[in-house]
Amino acid sequence: MSDQPTIAADELERPFLALVSKLVVGEKPCPVRFMYRTVPANLRDTGWRMYSGYEDQDFLADSKNMQPYPTATLIQMDNSLDELLGSKPGTVWERVPGDAWQEVHDFEIPVEEDVSTSVTNDVDTLNPADNQVIK
Repeated sequence: MSDQPTIAADELERPFLALVSKLVVGEKPCPVRFMYRTVPANLRDTGWRMYSGYEDQDFLADSKNMQPYPTATLIQMDNSLDELLGSKPGTVWERVPGDAWQEVHDFEIPVEEDVSTSVTNDVDTLNPADNQVIK
């Protein structure tokens, strides 16, 4: 499996990326066993964060160990993800090997340091080139 997935033209019009552990999409991929949906970081981000369950704190501390990956490709790898990806932000799912997905209610979704959001009704303040508000 290539580390550089292809992106369909229609995916560029809507959010289509999940931030995924390299253990899930690396040379010897492990299945997704834990995932949650948070506030998207940008217009291409779905807000999904996916992990194998084997990541330790040192692994997670290095942002290079997480990479954006198209959700369509992840569904091709594991079609059980398809029905879960429509879940609302704040949703957390986990599964143990050989078992069905279970919704988790006692996990606190971490706040991502590099995500800032703002709301505006003033279209003139938006910069479509980088999806950031001009101040």
